[in-house]
Amino acid sequence: MERALWSAVSGMKAQELSLDSISNNLANINTTSFKASRINFQDMLYSAISTPGATSGEGEIPAGIQVGHGTRVSGIAKQFQQGSLIQTGANLDLAIEGEGMFEVTLPDGSRAYTRDGSFKLSSTGEVVTSDGYKLVGFDSIDEGTTEITIAPDGALSTVVNGTAVTKSKISLVRFINPQGLRAIGRNLYQPTLSSGDAQTGLNPGENGVGTLAQRNLEASNVSAAEELVSMITTQRAYEATSKAIQTSDEMMGIANALNR
Repeated sequence: MERALWSAVSGMKAQELSLDSISNNLANINTTSFKASRINFQDMLYSAISTPGATSGEGEIPAGIQVGHGTRVSGIAKQFQQGSLIQTGANLDLAIEGEGMFEVTLPDGSRAYTRDGSFKLSSTGEVVTSDGYKLVGFDSIDEGTTEITIAPDGALSTVVNGTAVTKSKISLVRFINPQGLRAIGRNLYQPTLSSGDAQTGLNPGENGVGTLAQRNLEASNVSAAEELVSMITTQRAYEATSKAIQTSDEMMGIANALNR
């Protein structure tokens, strides 16, 4: 019965973490380019009261008796499926259709990566994120620019004082395992040993990298219906495990009463 108590406690703690993940997904349902998280569980160690395949006096034990010790969260992974595109009309709003990320420079000089293409111009003409982080692989915009055109393959051209100007192509990066990226907030990610190093300088539309959609932003890929169903499932699992604790406590009370 004590084993049942601890197994149920592990289940309640795991479901609490599941609810945390669901809540974060729902909170970011309108966050540009947000990627939903999915939680994974795995069972814990087993006590082998009778080992399968062991030999007893009556022959080989076919199944044995193994009792688990509950569950644990094995991981919470970002799901990088494509979000829908939202037209904005802003020249520097870019969405990636397919794989790939933009590379930005943080204030400490390190690099971070994002799919949030809601870019702005700084006072010096540099293309930056909403937090002011400079975008890597994007030419600065000249003063007097009246028109900015970005092709799906990353070709960038502007019109400056009535004259057409061709800029360098916009490049993207990709990771062999984007689920291994570490989310640091502000729609930014940093690489880890699990994600592998960034493959930089990739042209949109080539080598498996997606294309660009100007004047569009990628919406969150969170499905409200799926999250609400997951929330109900999580709540019911939490209730069931809490009931197991109550039942175990009542059984222990009955056993203790036998000694009186």
